[in-house]
Amino acid sequence: MRSLLDLVGELRDKAAIRVAAYQQRVSRYYNKRVSPRPLRQGDLVLRNSAVADPTGTRGKLAPAWEGPYRIKRVRRLGTFKLETVGGREIARAWNVEHLRKYYQ
Repeated sequence: MRSLLDLVGELRDKAAIRVAAYQQRVSRYYNKRVSPRPLRQGDLVLRNSAVADPTGTRGKLAPAWEGPYRIKRVRRLGTFKLETVGGREIARAWNVEHLRKYYQ
């Protein structure tokens, strides 16, 4: 019985090592393929319309992206305040995950 308890500890340690190795492989794979989205103040962007309308009242045939909007201010890394092209500020801040660069 005692040898089985010692074996459980070893198996747990081996499993922890395998999990750590797997997490490193996944991290390396992701970091190789991720591309940064450099957005600066004054850039034109589109915003995700599904996030803009949390009630879900938009139909499935509605456009997926709204805009263009201009980046008025960079609040933190990856967070932006937007304004319409006409100059009206949008109430909330937007994460870069929900924005896409607009090309004219």
